[in-house]
Amino acid sequence: MFSICFKKPLGKMMKNRKIKALLVTCAVVGAALLAIAGKAENADKTFLSVATASTGGTYYPMGVGLANVWSNRLKRQGIQVTGQSSAGSIENIDLLQKDEAQLAILQSLIAVEAYQGVRNFDGRAYGDLRSISMLWPNVEHFVMLESRVKDGTLNDIAGTRFSVGPQASGTEQSTMIILQGVNLTKKSLSAEYLGYGDTVSAMRDGRLDGGALPAGVPAAAVTDMYASGVPARILEVTDEQLASINAIANSWFRFDIKAETYPRQPKAVATIAQPNILVALSRLDEKLVYDLTKTMFENLPEVHQVHSSAKYISLENALKGVSVPLHLGAYRYYREAGVEIPDYLIPPEAAALAANP
Repeated sequence: MFSICFKKPLGKMMKNRKIKALLVTCAVVGAALLAIAGKAENADKTFLSVATASTGGTYYPMGVGLANVWSNRLKRQGIQVTGQSSAGSIENIDLLQKDEAQLAILQSLIAVEAYQGVRNFDGRAYGDLRSISMLWPNVEHFVMLESRVKDGTLNDIAGTRFSVGPQASGTEQSTMIILQGVNLTKKSLSAEYLGYGDTVSAMRDGRLDGGALPAGVPAAAVTDMYASGVPARILEVTDEQLASINAIANSWFRFDIKAETYPRQPKAVATIAQPNILVALSRLDEKLVYDLTKTMFENLPEVHQVHSSAKYISLENALKGVSVPLHLGAYRYYREAGVEIPDYLIPPEAAALAANP
């Protein structure tokens, strides 16, 4: 049939409708043959999608960059990974459950809430959620005008005009949990709901005492605060405060902002950070996740070129701030690599295998 389309001579008496019919038949047959060839070519391939967030932030370029590393390095195994934009962490949980994504980047706090079925996920726990690795930290920058600083820690927020982040944002949610950890509520302060740039502008104008600016280091808004001469500093978080915060939602770890990270910042600042983590569901193939994890950590020079924040990806940082149990494939790789794994990160599947060898 296909040869007819190209070899059969067309007589002068053939009517136009017959020519059109023959051309349509050729197009249909050709498309069918191409589809069959495409299916045959993709039969042995594994296609994965990484759910990220909007294209303007760090999630999207990080997800796309990692997908490219995996696709290039695992080409012989037939693994092809792509990054997809989304509304962020909460939607990513839904995309995983619908199998519209097989991997996702989440705020650690959102991962914990989903796994435990609390707050945003009240009454609908996702017990099949599994961690793969911490990727990079959102560092907490609680900034305060010097005139309102007392002991230089989160305690100083009480009684101030303080921005907790835009309403319904991830910043507001995480900030309120942190404040709860130091026995503060919105009634303990005059809460404002400003973005990062507006927070610094309001502090500069004397309309605001401080605000929460969680971000990667260096954070542009904090750089602007210091460089433009706003008389303010970053508040510190004590070990006791960190423990109290994690007692509510175990999502933060110690992070020191090095001296001179920002203009006019001569001393290091002891704060905390919440990781952004790579996750999957327990049903994703163990060997596949093992290969993805191994490939990421054994090609770090390439991974670190993905984005400036990717420099934090390392075996040393892999489990920092991670609280949801590991995927069995990632767990196997970390054990082989000699990484110390806390008991609470051991996959339930591994415990079951150990109990029933």
